[in-house]
Amino acid sequence: MIDISMQYLGMKLSGPIVVASTPLSESIDNVRHMEDAGASAIVLTSLFEEQLALESRTLDDDLSRGTDSFAESLGFLPDLNDYRMTHEIYLEHLRRASEAVSIPVMASLNGATPGGWVRFAREMEQAGADAIELNTYALATDGAQTSASLETQLLDLVTSVCQAVKVPVAVKLSQSFTSVPNLAARLQEAGASGVVLFNRFYQPDFDIESLEVRPTLHFSTPSELLPRLHWAAILYGQLHIDIGITGGVHSAEDVLKSIMSGGSVAMMVSALHIHGIDHIARVLADLCYWLEKREYASLAETRGCLSRHSVPDTSPYDRGNYIKTLSSYSLRQTVAAF
Repeated sequence: MIDISMQYLGMKLSGPIVVASTPLSESIDNVRHMEDAGASAIVLTSLFEEQLALESRTLDDDLSRGTDSFAESLGFLPDLNDYRMTHEIYLEHLRRASEAVSIPVMASLNGATPGGWVRFAREMEQAGADAIELNTYALATDGAQTSASLETQLLDLVTSVCQAVKVPVAVKLSQSFTSVPNLAARLQEAGASGVVLFNRFYQPDFDIESLEVRPTLHFSTPSELLPRLHWAAILYGQLHIDIGITGGVHSAEDVLKSIMSGGSVAMMVSALHIHGIDHIARVLADLCYWLEKREYASLAETRGCLSRHSVPDTSPYDRGNYIKTLSSYSLRQTVAAF
């Protein structure tokens, strides 16, 4: 029997597939189904900083700035009734989910600024969360805001949460930071037990007929996995915190690549919405078949084997890959022309 267990955030997980934050987990029946299908942990849907602010009627000034002049901009801020869960309902759901399964259940806080809402991290811990994932989404739209100030804001947030709870904290990052290795090292110093690569930014689309800017949502594709693999492979060996891979994980091959790059777990969402929760079991079966065919005793043996720390030639992780890819494409095009 192949050992596919992995260590993540100080917890021994039964396998490498974690269900990332998704509305699917809002059903206790689905939570049980995820465990039965082979998920090793579940990150519940996120509780939003703006949601907590709306509940307390203390919206940050930034959220309403400009709405006096452009009332339609309020359309991008959900009405409180649009949120599926108040924080009290969220905590009760967390309690029920934790009691319903034997695998770890992680709470998710989605925000960008430190403040009073950090106290909800304590309440999540008290409600039974085995870990907390900080799903950070901070976008610089003001030319006066520097990258350093954004990083400082994030580090203050992580420090506040890590000091508030005893359970491990993972930070879900965007890939837009200038130096991911430096920021990850500082997050480790701030108390984070792991980083999750990467948050998917949902870009608005333009309706050229109505002249409106509209929110859009698309499921991930395996092609989105590549930047996650790249940065995981660079971070592995430099840090003492775990790495989660999310975004583009659809198959056993994607899971294997995630672990070989240096990830501790591979997180699924879109694949479950497309193929159903039972897709987890099919992926795990394919994964075990691959490992058994190549005579691996455990999945952990493969971790980091394709990381920058492990390969003899590191040029694919630096400018070498960029240059080789562009030059080889140009050469193929030139040859084809003749």
